[in-house]
Amino acid sequence: MSEDAGVDVPAASPWGRVRRMQAKLYRWAQADPGLRFDDLYNLVCDPATLACAWDRVAGNTGARTAGVDRYTVRAVIDGEGAQAFLERVRDQLRRQVFRPLPVRERIIPKYGGKLRRLGIPTVADRVVQAALKLVLEPVFEADFVPVSYGFRPNRRAHDAIAEIHFYGTLGYHQVLDADIEACFDSIDHAALMDRVRERVKDKRVLALVKAFLKAGVMTETGIPENSETGTPQGGILSPLLANIALSVLDEHLMRPWKPGGALSTQMRRKTRVRKNLPNWRLVRYADDFVVLVRGQRHHVEALRDEIAGVLAPMGLRLSEAKTRVVHMSEGFDFLGFRVRWMRKRGTDKWFVYTFIADKPVREFKRKIRALTHRQSQADFAAVLTRINQIQRGWANYFRHAVAKHTLDRLQAFVWWRIVNMMLKRYRLTWRALRRRIKGPQGWRPIVLDGIALFDISTVTVTRYRWRGTKIPVPWTAESIETGA
Repeated sequence: MSEDAGVDVPAASPWGRVRRMQAKLYRWAQADPGLRFDDLYNLVCDPATLACAWDRVAGNTGARTAGVDRYTVRAVIDGEGAQAFLERVRDQLRRQVFRPLPVRERIIPKYGGKLRRLGIPTVADRVVQAALKLVLEPVFEADFVPVSYGFRPNRRAHDAIAEIHFYGTLGYHQVLDADIEACFDSIDHAALMDRVRERVKDKRVLALVKAFLKAGVMTETGIPENSETGTPQGGILSPLLANIALSVLDEHLMRPWKPGGALSTQMRRKTRVRKNLPNWRLVRYADDFVVLVRGQRHHVEALRDEIAGVLAPMGLRLSEAKTRVVHMSEGFDFLGFRVRWMRKRGTDKWFVYTFIADKPVREFKRKIRALTHRQSQADFAAVLTRINQIQRGWANYFRHAVAKHTLDRLQAFVWWRIVNMMLKRYRLTWRALRRRIKGPQGWRPIVLDGIALFDISTVTVTRYRWRGTKIPVPWTAESIETGA
């Protein structure tokens, strides 16, 4: 069971104990922004924390993937057993002899022919990273600014898009569409550890975090490499560490929004507009971010230089090729969506619209084409099952955009791909196939080997409302009492 599951958890269960621990850490961190936590190491070693960490690792789809030691979760269970494994890991942690192994490099293709390096830790390393995350996350979540949405509890990409939509409607039309060059590979370890030390005093926890950063990489060719910078993508702890590093950007740009700041009230922001001074708002999802500016283009260019100076001490820099200044009327892509300020058809009124970007549509079609080659002899049940999974997941993500027309076109695309497969596989003419799938009431749903083809055009398109500061935190006062 995930610790984010929306169900009641018995207070005596491991998740109940961990939830109470997290709620207390979050409350203490929120009450005292300068508090540095000591003796967190014992919480990492706690049997309940390790049991929850194992629960997360074993329940993840990556449980079937082995690290450099070639052990998967199933191999651990079939070998010494989960309980004995956790006792051995706990003993190593308590005696402070636990040493992370290098991550196993896995190169996966990205869209456009590029490659992405993933690091696959061993099962033991994943469990310890998950335990560290359970302890450290509530401490740093108390400090994180609400404008970041990636890899944070109860937050999602739709919240980031909704915030862009909200502030675009208020006149924030100049946009810095930024890209950090090789963010996860470039974070400076010393600067990151300094950020961690601002909240963590326990030297054992600091040493364990640093050990994971310095664990190294075993390349696909079997050559070990040292890790001088960066947090390998694929580790459970990496997204939290990346957010800690990038929070320096959040804090810098959003400091004027704090009480007493230059942008803290609506009246102050209106005064700045009258004086031709810029107002800005950051929206970040992991290493992808945009800065919305109510002002002129030169204001955005000045902010770009300022942001470059803020990121430099963390070992990060903006990509010269991908970072650009645009007006929202030109449109820009963010998290798979195309955001544009444009005139509503048939009126003189302008609104912010969120469409589906071209790139995810092309990627969707590429996946469907790979599954529906005319010469393919794959089982129709397996093909339709996989296509339905792709369609449902894709539509569930994009159903909050202006997507009805796109969904209709994709439904026709998928339908014809399957029809062409049927024509080839069954050696039918178009007239014969039409008699099969068209009745008196029109076209019937395609059903092959007992699996019906999902109609993506039937997905309801709805508006996603910006939740603002109302996004719930999983560590509340109620969770201390109930352990939920």
